[in-house]
Amino acid sequence: MPEHTDEESLMNTESSDNKQINQNIDAVLNFYAREESKMSFAQHLLERISCFIGEPMFIALILFFAVIWITVNLVLPLYSVIQFDPPPFHFLQGIIGLSALLTATIVVSNQNRLARLEERRAHLDLKVNLLTEQKTAKMIGLLEELRFDLPNVKNRPDSEATELKYAMNPGQVLAALDERSEINQLQQSSAGTEVVDVDGHKLV
Repeated sequence: MPEHTDEESLMNTESSDNKQINQNIDAVLNFYAREESKMSFAQHLLERISCFIGEPMFIALILFFAVIWITVNLVLPLYSVIQFDPPPFHFLQGIIGLSALLTATIVVSNQNRLARLEERRAHLDLKVNLLTEQKTAKMIGLLEELRFDLPNVKNRPDSEATELKYAMNPGQVLAALDERSEINQLQQSSAGTEVVDVDGHKLV
């Protein structure tokens, strides 16, 4: 009978874990689905064009087009036909330049959208990390209270646990990081500048 109970508890634990995993996966998929639904038709079109530009086939098409263009213009005089773009192929240079401009614009537009998406994900990660830190601090506080209340546990001072049971203030952490960054920049700038006197001796 106990073995049957253990198996049932194990199955319940696995089903609970699977449920949590499915919930997390659904939350991530819903996040991407919401971001996808916010995209306009133009953005979807730019996304597809950007994906095509990143393929090796795009480079092959450009090279094939340039080779055909140059070959046709070099072969036409052999058949007494006027060249529509004689060397140095100004029309071809203009087409390639325009294509490069459009390609760069499409790629930058796609990168901007991905950067905004990454920024939202970073904000979500920050919120989750802050919530996790608060939960951890709360658990440490509860364990400390339990340790004090249990008569069979030896009470000993633990300064580290006392500090960890309080959640950190994100504003203070950011202010400390900014201050540390400014100090490092000042140290690097002061280390890079040297004052030399007339005799060539370093003063600073």
